[in-house]
Amino acid sequence: MSRRFITELTPGERLDDQTFLVSSKDLRTTTQGSLYIHAVFTDRTGQLVARAWSASEAMYHAIPTGGFINVKGRTESYKGNLQFIIEAIRPLDAGEVDLADFLPRTKRDVDEMFSRVKAIVAEIRDPNVTALLNEFLNDRELMDMFKKAPAAREMHHAYIGGLLEHTLNLLEVGRLVIPRYPRVSTDLVLAGLFLHDLGKSAELGFSTNFEYTDQGQLLGHISICINWIESKAASLAERTGTPFPEEIKWTLQHIVLSHHGRTEFGSPKVPAIPEAFAVHYLDNLDAKLEMSAAVIDGDNDGSRDWTAFHRGLETRLYKRDVLAPKD
Repeated sequence: MSRRFITELTPGERLDDQTFLVSSKDLRTTTQGSLYIHAVFTDRTGQLVARAWSASEAMYHAIPTGGFINVKGRTESYKGNLQFIIEAIRPLDAGEVDLADFLPRTKRDVDEMFSRVKAIVAEIRDPNVTALLNEFLNDRELMDMFKKAPAAREMHHAYIGGLLEHTLNLLEVGRLVIPRYPRVSTDLVLAGLFLHDLGKSAELGFSTNFEYTDQGQLLGHISICINWIESKAASLAERTGTPFPEEIKWTLQHIVLSHHGRTEFGSPKVPAIPEAFAVHYLDNLDAKLEMSAAVIDGDNDGSRDWTAFHRGLETRLYKRDVLAPKD
């Protein structure tokens, strides 16, 4: 039987030889006291919630988090969402699968996107900001990670190359929008957009699964980037013999620190300069629009006009294209 991808599955199917990447798993207890497994399966097209009823601890431990599993079972609809009911499992070694089937990737050309990022950054006029960003761009190891990293584990641009794609989207929008506000520094906004999520290059691992690294789990991408700005500014000063302007460094660090907008969303600081507000709202715009498109495209229930409730968007989405030509 040929491989079925998650976005191709519909409720009521039986699958006797299907392979998934296990994104996460939990051993839970029903209201009657029996054990069941809640897992999230993935492939390059999306995610699928899976459950195994009347489970055992042995079965739970046999499921490899971040690894591959061959399963038997059936699909069904639960509260408007597709889920998979596990009946039997067999762990697989990574050498038995084609990794290209399981890690989602950007549909755009990575080298072209990176060249465009560098071209927009080159439009920055302030020599100090330009010099600092070149410290990042000339760090080959970091840029190799930047070009491959996802922008998130689950929410938006959660695919190989997603961080680069998200960053380029923001730079393109920023260079168009910010010049309409003469009192806002385009240089600082573009620099902030380039830097704001750069720490995700080290926060997220992406060899066989999107998972937090130890550094990412302990520090988070915001703290990682703040440290990088500090060290890059210091190395630039040491090489040129000229101290890097502290106020510029602090301002860029503030933009990174505040780009989530609110402390309850993970920002240590709230925006305190216009450029920080700009980066926050542009970042949120791109994330929400990409998430909306992904949720609609991933909903394969053609019998309804609304998606299921989405936690990240805090709403259901209306799927119909009201301007599409009528048959």
